[in-house]
Amino acid sequence: MNKLNSIFVIVLVVITFFSSQTRAQEPEEKSNSVTAAMTLKTAQAFLNAAGSGDAATLKKLMADDFVWHNEGDKSLPWIGNWQGKKAVFNTFMPAFGKGLSTTEWSTDYSFANADQAVFMGTMNAVANNSGVETGVFSWAVRVHVENGKVRSWNWFEDSFAVSKAYHAKQNP
Repeated sequence: MNKLNSIFVIVLVVITFFSSQTRAQEPEEKSNSVTAAMTLKTAQAFLNAAGSGDAATLKKLMADDFVWHNEGDKSLPWIGNWQGKKAVFNTFMPAFGKGLSTTEWSTDYSFANADQAVFMGTMNAVANNSGVETGVFSWAVRVHVENGKVRSWNWFEDSFAVSKAYHAKQNP
């Protein structure tokens, strides 16, 4: 009987330990899901503002140390790191607007984890300098949000398709 009591006590201690660990993690998990939901909401508002050209909302949602990063062919004038609101609005946006016109856009997936949100979709565009269409391609963006402000926007696209259209020779 003494051996049975010892086993019972060990099992009870193990169960108590694991149940306390689970309870200790629940508020953190709830906090992470709340943070993820707020991150996704802020990132979605930023994506919508960027897509509609709503500069006032973009400025309001950008952190002071905001970084807009576009991956791709560095010979395109809008590719690279754009640090700060001034660089984004005075250099990046005019270069991008002059260089590319979006003709189709869809956001097909979105998700968030803590302070990071990801959106993925497809788009089509025309390189304004050549008039050549890129063809439909996939895009993704990773958005870092802190305290309701977007700290970084890391854009990924089929830069080969964009570069090919941008550098295409116009047909006479």
